[in-house]
Amino acid sequence: MLDQDDARSIEDWEIACADHLHALRTRPPAQVIADLSIDLLALQRQMEAAAPSDLIELHRTKASLSVVHINALTRLADHGAAIRWGRNARQAADASGDLTLSLVVRAQEVGSGLYGQRSPETVLRLIHAAQRLARRPSLALMAHEAKALSLVGNHVEAFSVIDRLTHLAGTIKGDPLGFWKPDQIDFAASWVYAAAGDERRHDAAREALFAQTNDYQYCANATLHRALCTVVKGGVDEGVRQATTVIAELPQAYRSNHVLETGRMVLRSVPMAQRHFAAVGELSKFLAVDPTKA
Repeated sequence: MLDQDDARSIEDWEIACADHLHALRTRPPAQVIADLSIDLLALQRQMEAAAPSDLIELHRTKASLSVVHINALTRLADHGAAIRWGRNARQAADASGDLTLSLVVRAQEVGSGLYGQRSPETVLRLIHAAQRLARRPSLALMAHEAKALSLVGNHVEAFSVIDRLTHLAGTIKGDPLGFWKPDQIDFAASWVYAAAGDERRHDAAREALFAQTNDYQYCANATLHRALCTVVKGGVDEGVRQATTVIAELPQAYRSNHVLETGRMVLRSVPMAQRHFAAVGELSKFLAVDPTKA
């Protein structure tokens, strides 16, 4: 039983959430999970000892911490655990009665699903289910929808979603917890335009992204998007070499599943007839995949 003198205030938990979110964007995922697990255990003990009147805010805290945990687990490719934590996070957010938080959780679930965790079709199904809960458009869900449409090859509709997202960006505020940042629009645009081989619009989105963020994963992946665009436009050797350089220059601890899965997107874009190229084989070694089966 937790001594009530040891219980943290809601303000303390809000600061902890902000600290873990900052860590997610700047530190290796294994370190994030190690630190976060300590707080998740402390929170669970506090919830077990809490008065019923305190549980709503503690459910909010659990959901918020779980969003970070889902992302960090996905960065380590621990997909089963990430999916299970997604269920826990949904339950906690829904129990808090906070619709904004419930949508943040669902956006994190589908965003993680884009990196080899789920099929793009399942991601789209989850997005549409979450959108039915929303009282107004969710920028995060729209950004993930554009990326999922890109993955299934529906570039026209992906472009349309990016256009709507850009139009709405100045009219809708993000979540108060700080999970949504405006640079996510440029990141989604970078992904979508690169996958379609639209070099001009990809470059503009990538440059806009770099002007807003120093998030190591966003920067690496946006550079991999450039490599993807190069391959899609026919520059296979140049594009896969670009991708290999990006991954090789990242310290091992920062080579997250998000980065490696984006590298696999580059590899999958190589036509089968060109997968015997030496540069393709070099990239496949970094990604630990057979290039003929990517």
